[in-house]
Amino acid sequence: MAGLYFEEFSVGRIFQHPIRRTVTEADNVFFTALTHNPAQLHLDEEYGKTTEFGTRIVNSLFTLGLMIGISVGETTLGTTVANLGMDEVRFPKPVFHGDTLRIESEVLELRESKSRPQNGIVVFAHRAINQRNEIVASCKRTALMLRKPK
Repeated sequence: MAGLYFEEFSVGRIFQHPIRRTVTEADNVFFTALTHNPAQLHLDEEYGKTTEFGTRIVNSLFTLGLMIGISVGETTLGTTVANLGMDEVRFPKPVFHGDTLRIESEVLELRESKSRPQNGIVVFAHRAINQRNEIVASCKRTALMLRKPK
């Protein structure tokens, strides 16, 4: 099992996830179409040329999903019960086709589950960083985690 159990996390631990991903035009167009988002900013290059960005930008929900998805392997793969929420989601810089993202995760908080003694709660801060070392996305994610089997 690649993920960690509740007891294996420590507050302040930072994970530098080894998977990096170059975001493609296909990623953006497929995701935007699959989610029925008609925003011209993601789909219409001619419209994108008229914006402050000068081109289309990547759908921010794709970026959020990629950021959390990349984090799973070293943190919660096989040991998470459920995501309880995502808070403070931010996109301080746009993502463009061709940007390569790396992800880091920090453990912010650990607490016992009052209603589920077989589980614990971990709060993560996730950050997506592009090849220019700019943070392009961040969020706090609260996960209900398995405890180590006895």
